[in-house]
Amino acid sequence: MAVEIDLNCDMGESFGIFKVGNDEAMMKHVTSINVAGGLHAGDPHVMRKTVALAKQYGVAVGAHPGYPDLIGFGRRKLEVTPEEARDYILYQVGALKAFCEAADVELQHVKPHGQLYNMAWKDEALARSILEAIRSIKPEPIFLALYNTLPYEMAKSLGVRLAGEIYADLDYAPDGTTFIKKVHGEIDIASTVAKVSRIVLEGKVTASDGTEIETRGTSVCFHGDNPKGPEIVQAVRKELERKGVKILPLRLHARA
Repeated sequence: MAVEIDLNCDMGESFGIFKVGNDEAMMKHVTSINVAGGLHAGDPHVMRKTVALAKQYGVAVGAHPGYPDLIGFGRRKLEVTPEEARDYILYQVGALKAFCEAADVELQHVKPHGQLYNMAWKDEALARSILEAIRSIKPEPIFLALYNTLPYEMAKSLGVRLAGEIYADLDYAPDGTTFIKKVHGEIDIASTVAKVSRIVLEGKVTASDGTEIETRGTSVCFHGDNPKGPEIVQAVRKELERKGVKILPLRLHARA
């Protein structure tokens, strides 16, 4: 059976007159997108336009809810209660879901953004609140999560629809988590292509300390705010297809 993989990208991160990312250029090569919900990035008009662009290119749409931290782009740690975290997710996903329904587009998945998600790797109450929010949305979207983390394992135990995520342009720590970046720096395309191919086909990656660790998933994340983003995703997709990997949106996959 052929290996199947989804390619996703964070999008809709522009705000007012400020333009962030290479949305349309990335949209041509990915199969799913994660749309900012207006608290860490994005606004109603950007959300509407991003959903419309995804429909035009036949790309699946997911929500990318983050902390209410526009100035810090959701990449700063905030102290919030589980109830507050749940409300932030429902508020943002609900807004995007309305735009999806207006455009006759399915809401495929939810992928928490930045520190809202990274803090859940160590905080069981926060992880549970994220999953409770997702389970309360009807129809229930797929939870896109980093393999073998606390939220990933909790989602499996609760029977939440789940897909594992692979990071193309972030470095892996020895425990299998990734390092958050406030600004995406220079990325070597050839080594990124080799790294992603190895994860997809072998389930292994070299961590920051040089050790070999296991990581798996059915969706590869790319960041469109990297200047080389379109070039990177195009090169990765070309190599995966050359090796016989089928590129499909998450909704067409089995559980990761």
